[in-house]
Amino acid sequence: MAYTISDACVSCGACLDSCPVDAIKEGNPYTIEDTCIDCGSCEDTCPAGAISAG
Repeated sequence: MAYTISDACVSCGACLDSCPVDAIKEGNPYTIEDTCIDCGSCEDTCPAGAISAG
């Protein structure tokens, strides 16, 4: 399952701090790289609800 970040991303950084493998990269919106291990911690911490499993 791949996670994606929508345009609802407010670039707050919560997901950056929660990712155990540093798979999230800054941008507008942030992006999730292939190194993602599908743990879901980013989705759980996103206050904007911008991250979802695809």
